[in-house]
Amino acid sequence: MSNTNTADVGFEKQLWDAACILRGNINPSEYENVILGLIFLKYISDSFEEKYKALVNEGEGFEEDRDEYTADNIFFVPKGARWEDIATAAHTPEIGKVIDDAMVAIEKENKSLKGILPKNFARPELDKRRLGDVVDLFTNIKMSDQSNEKDLLGRTYEYCLRNFAEQEGKNAGQFYTPSCVVRTIVEILQPFNGRVYDPCCGAGGMFVQSAKFVENHQGNINNISVFGQESNPTTWKMAKMNLAIRGIDANLGEIPEDTFLSDQHPTLKADFIMANPPFNLSPWGADKLTDDQRWKYGMPPAGNANYAWMEHMIWHLAPGGRIGLVLANGALSTTTSGEGEIRKKIIEADLVDCIIAMPSQLFYTTQIPVSLWFLCAPGAKKQKGKTLFIDARNMGTMVSRKLRELTDDDNSDSPEHDGIGDIQKLANTYKDYVAGKLEDEKGYCAVVTTEDIAKQDYILTPGRYVGIEEQKEDEEPFEEKMDRLTSELSEMFKKSHELEDEIRKKLGAIGYEI
Repeated sequence: MSNTNTADVGFEKQLWDAACILRGNINPSEYENVILGLIFLKYISDSFEEKYKALVNEGEGFEEDRDEYTADNIFFVPKGARWEDIATAAHTPEIGKVIDDAMVAIEKENKSLKGILPKNFARPELDKRRLGDVVDLFTNIKMSDQSNEKDLLGRTYEYCLRNFAEQEGKNAGQFYTPSCVVRTIVEILQPFNGRVYDPCCGAGGMFVQSAKFVENHQGNINNISVFGQESNPTTWKMAKMNLAIRGIDANLGEIPEDTFLSDQHPTLKADFIMANPPFNLSPWGADKLTDDQRWKYGMPPAGNANYAWMEHMIWHLAPGGRIGLVLANGALSTTTSGEGEIRKKIIEADLVDCIIAMPSQLFYTTQIPVSLWFLCAPGAKKQKGKTLFIDARNMGTMVSRKLRELTDDDNSDSPEHDGIGDIQKLANTYKDYVAGKLEDEKGYCAVVTTEDIAKQDYILTPGRYVGIEEQKEDEEPFEEKMDRLTSELSEMFKKSHELEDEIRKKLGAIGYEI
């Protein structure tokens, strides 16, 4: 995926706009499955075809040998399910059944895909003429100017996920976290190797960005192991497809399940945990988990799962492990139903490494203000007894009337970004803190001792600690400034009187006097 979420030009947008010919014919959730399913089918077909041609050229007769494909982590696509078969049937009444049969055949040949591919293309309410047009569109994708087909289709998949999230509102936000938020967490945690875990993984964005981080730093993606869980069956399937497109081998549990009530990885101890849990979730099953071993720092309240998520993640940390999670700002200061006491114990255990207050309008689906929490396993903090607070509420760039994004290095040429993107600035601030060389900056960052946090009643709102940015000194002498301002005000009054006279004349001309 490109470094910005909103590159509304180029291949992704062209594909999205063209694929929207199906919009209006079916409801949004079904439309989503149709388009994402076709993207996935096209990707695995193209990957298979590339390997198939290579084997034909070798002339050993192994082009139909399933093992030749699985050895290279390529899904085997049987005859009748390949894109050429689908393209041939594009404008026949049977196109829906042809696609459904292809999905069934692919699942049969690839156990890891069993039960996750959409198979609802033959239903009568789906316009087969329009479906055929979309198949034509996918068939005619020009790859010649694209250096990495996997990234192309993966990027498109994520672009479509983003657009579905924007269209569908709150429920879609449960499975899509804006890429700039995910990248911020990844750049700070830097998951080069080890076990990466997301207990509420949605469509798998945390894993995708982790893999990209490793690749971008010339690392080996095989050095990370991916574990996740998701309760929504449709979203769980989306995550499986999203990761498969990227070639990421992930253990998302045998089935979609509730993380609290049926932990799919009960013995996992992860090196990196990254998550954007559903904000203020209620109910979450507290009544069934009153004696659970995960609540080391106190029983979370039944009416809000924020601290239940946090304690669940802490329990799953390996020695030296770290957490990056998104929480609604209320978690920073709440004292409701024992939450304040849980927060106090977590702070006193020296687990809270960094808190970042994020800008508003980052999410498509909620206006709730959020913060990023970075926690460490007991004893793992580099700066013992200290916490870094960052107030990033003024960062980011409005990319539409409703949406803001944090910038990357490659789109931060404007003077206000000082030649560095928002995400890298936050990551660099954290690195300097860990290295013990960060200086407090009024209105932006402060390194605070646990004792000073205790004096603030264990409230973690960054604004309490970073203060207000110092205003630049006004170098214009007072007398000159007042002369200038009064002169400008006089001109405004004069103009005002001229406008009043003009209005009176206009009204008088039609018989109305003021």
